[in-house]
Amino acid sequence: MSTVVNIHTPQPAARAAFEHAARLAPQLAQTGAAQRIELMQRLVRAMMAHRQDIYQAVRQERGLAPVDVDGELLMVKFEADFIAAHLHQWMQDRPAQPSLMTLGKKCYVHYEPKGVVLHLATWNAPYVIGFLPVLGALAAGNAVVLKPSELAPQSSAVIAKIVAEAFPQGELAVVEGGAETAQQLLACPFNHVFYVGNSQIGRLVMKAAADHCASVTLEMGGKNPSIVGPSADLADTAMKTAWGRMCNGGQACISPDYVLVHESVAAPFTEALVREFAAQYNADGKGYAQNPDYPVIINERHFNRVRGLIEDARTKGAKVVCGGQYLPERRLIEPTVLAEVRDDMRVMQEEIFGPVICVVPYREREEAASAIAGRDKPLALYVFSKDRAEIDWFLAHTTAGSSVVNHNVVQSGTNPHLPFGGVNTSGIGRMVGWHTFNECSNARSVVEDGPALGDPRMYVPPLTDKYKKQLAGLLTQKPVPQAVVGLIHGVLRLKARFSK
Repeated sequence: MSTVVNIHTPQPAARAAFEHAARLAPQLAQTGAAQRIELMQRLVRAMMAHRQDIYQAVRQERGLAPVDVDGELLMVKFEADFIAAHLHQWMQDRPAQPSLMTLGKKCYVHYEPKGVVLHLATWNAPYVIGFLPVLGALAAGNAVVLKPSELAPQSSAVIAKIVAEAFPQGELAVVEGGAETAQQLLACPFNHVFYVGNSQIGRLVMKAAADHCASVTLEMGGKNPSIVGPSADLADTAMKTAWGRMCNGGQACISPDYVLVHESVAAPFTEALVREFAAQYNADGKGYAQNPDYPVIINERHFNRVRGLIEDARTKGAKVVCGGQYLPERRLIEPTVLAEVRDDMRVMQEEIFGPVICVVPYREREEAASAIAGRDKPLALYVFSKDRAEIDWFLAHTTAGSSVVNHNVVQSGTNPHLPFGGVNTSGIGRMVGWHTFNECSNARSVVEDGPALGDPRMYVPPLTDKYKKQLAGLLTQKPVPQAVVGLIHGVLRLKARFSK
């Protein structure tokens, strides 16, 4: 059976993909680590075999050079390698410490697959965003259905080709299509749903999942702040900020949207930032449009949206420090720095997702923290400073899904030991490494009875006065140290072993 459901197939195709995955789920749940690792390796091998197709698709969609694409593919490969190195351990039952109420009993956590997992991926990094959650879901023993974004149609077609070759039995299936297809998939009783995109659609996904009581992992982005303190190395900060903002043409969920700069360094930082954009993307002075590797906006609709943010800010009095120029036929927008922005401008209300950044001076650190707290909790937050006390203060007085000190956009896909995700409107749940495995697993608590403590009937009616007194005494006595509980538990387990 084919694992790809084409965008032009009839409406029941989405349901058919779910039902096929549901039939496979019981046998996948019984697979061992070696079998699951082989599934992941098949996906990586097929992906690498189609590198040229991927290069071509990404060049057409986002204008990126092969070296940029290789960075995306490396994240997928490294994730698969990391899971393969640890999966045997993750699948083992995890012993739980005893308590007074479970003395002599064997307690542990058993990880079992949730069943059938749906992943609705977005377009801005379709291979890493598409495949990373899939790797964790397969590692946990689930059947998976993946819907790539229709906004990156060339990449969607390549992903469908890769999956069809790697999974002829349908352990992973691809369903191509648009919003209607997503709705049809969400109408199916999946056990877990991944969604990567914006919070508006994320809310709809969560509501649809609630109809089936399906658990969700949502990564939804938002307006990420960067804080530049008075002690920051301005040249280094500007270099890294320009790189972070222009990563993938600004179409990255963790790119900084606005920079809160201490007023004492706002002017020199802004000047350094403008110089860095030119140094990195217009080094020969011939213009950004002459750089063949300059990233472009994914499609005309998003191009017009980003241009609209700039023009709205310009009309309302923002200062265009640099950029603000467009090449519509190529969906190209020059790196744009906006100053003198206000909260009533759309550029300070919406996630930009393009090569535009706002510089906002602040006087006191409390003012900067208040500005961040007045918005939805961000997916990422960055602090540039040489002052340890200042760094610690900002980390303690803000919240975000992730943070980086004296850099930006380096926390995602670089360390599989770190969980990745947002807070509330910027995300729910965590991904990468064990955290994806855990999201796709049911952590099943198991208690196996052990030898009885005294009369086994003392716990069932009619209850004795002695038992009632013992129970009441537990309400007032000091907690028993865990070391003592463990010692008693060990003696009872040892006794049970020798009494067999």
